[in-house]
Amino acid sequence: QVQLVESGGGLVQPGGSLRLSCAASTNIFSLDVMGWYRQAPGKQRELVAQIVRDDSTIYADSVKGRFTISRDNAKNTLYLQMNSLKPEDTALYYCRALGLSVYWGQGTQVTVSS
Repeated sequence: QVQLVESGGGLVQPGGSLRLSCAASTNIFSLDVMGWYRQAPGKQRELVAQIVRDDSTIYADSVKGRFTISRDNAKNTLYLQMNSLKPEDTALYYCRALGLSVYWGQGTQVTVSS
């Protein structure tokens, strides 16, 4: 089994930045796809960003130009750099990985307010 642990969430003002981390319990090179999802109250969970083995990435239109997904294979860690944050970015952010199975982290809360 693969465990994913997110960190880096918190409260930030509009226009601010945060970097989320997702630490995996396995070598992330063994994972075919890794990504970040988010879910706001009353809304469906949505894909924010995704990265695959060849480093190809996709982003939700709402975050293009503001968020960057990356990974550090040596640290078995996935990152999401979030800049120019907006109140609409407020959500619980989840790390997701696809290998032999689908794995989800517990989530980390991001709140953009004031």
